[in-house]
Amino acid sequence: MMMLRITNIQARRLLLYVQGLSEVHNKPLTRENLYDLIVRMGFVQVDSIRTVERAHHLTLMSRNLYYQPDMLRALLEDEGLLFENWTHDAAIIPTQWYPYWQPRFAQVRQRIAQNKHWMGRLGVDAQQVVERVRQHVREHGPVMARNLSETRAPGVGVWWGWGPSKTALEYLWRTGELAICRRVNFHKVYDLFERVIPEAYHLQMPSETDYIDWACQTALDRLGCATPSELAAFWGNLNLADARAWCKHQAGKTIREVLVESADGSAPRQSYARHDIDVLLRALPAPTSRVRFLSPFDPVIRDRKRALRLFNFDYRFEAFVPAPQRQYGYYVLPILEREHFIGRIDLKCDRQTKTLVVNGIWFEPGVRQSKTRNEQIAKELERYRVFVNADTIIHP
Repeated sequence: MMMLRITNIQARRLLLYVQGLSEVHNKPLTRENLYDLIVRMGFVQVDSIRTVERAHHLTLMSRNLYYQPDMLRALLEDEGLLFENWTHDAAIIPTQWYPYWQPRFAQVRQRIAQNKHWMGRLGVDAQQVVERVRQHVREHGPVMARNLSETRAPGVGVWWGWGPSKTALEYLWRTGELAICRRVNFHKVYDLFERVIPEAYHLQMPSETDYIDWACQTALDRLGCATPSELAAFWGNLNLADARAWCKHQAGKTIREVLVESADGSAPRQSYARHDIDVLLRALPAPTSRVRFLSPFDPVIRDRKRALRLFNFDYRFEAFVPAPQRQYGYYVLPILEREHFIGRIDLKCDRQTKTLVVNGIWFEPGVRQSKTRNEQIAKELERYRVFVNADTIIHP
């Protein structure tokens, strides 16, 4: 099959489409629709920073204006259709894929056993600490880290606020024995996984071949087109050699090789896409005209190198950069207009005064301000004001 060349505009529109950013933003949203959206995206990254609103809520609100945080809470806590664990970072994931986390749990268990930071936080009696916490949850039910008495061996400090008991809870969660049943003021509440995850998913264990096939195919469906390294990185747990072998084996069957044009001046990238990609490209809708402020952890820009190549947008999240070294600001959100990133905006919600503060806005080189563009940005600011329950917007 002749290698298809995908233009840069097509590649952008394809990614926005598969990630749910092309549709009209004000369609009615039910919990069922929200669940379908998260399945379509793959997962939603979780982050604790609430300078504007927590990242997972911003990610979903950017796709539908009717989104409300309680919808996500209900899917997680009441219906059990979603669960929290790790992809490349902490994330909310459809529970239907829980069996594919079983291989990950085994790998994490092995890695932690060999990690001196983890084992150091647990102390010399690590096994006893883990068993004590395990037994506590088994006997007393859902627990938060602050509910556990904390003792530390001499010389063992607190790691990101984690003493031995908190470390044991995280260990048991990341290795699958515990699950998060809810959050209280964003603090995790842990329980035995069998009391959180529906029973239908408890005993399923995919083979290595099934896991690789699932991980690669689901990643490709959510990236549109991708290199083996991008497939391996999507779920954060796939070996690059396995991704390459899968691509080689499936090429000409369920997938095909393509050339994807770049926007940053680099050479077209040899990638892979579904076998009927040419049909999909012809049917791609143009992205909505709504200007959107994306979460810093939105899946469209999570892979910074890929975002630079596809959109010629060089984004860096600077919350953890010392203030004097920041180029823009603490919590800067990319501004998306159709299939272009036109700038970035530094926002903060002051909850005491109920104001949404615009600390700064910067346009990309070559992007001109216009009445229409400024009106669209003002509309998105108003949407954010309503979403974070602020009364007013303050500009610099």
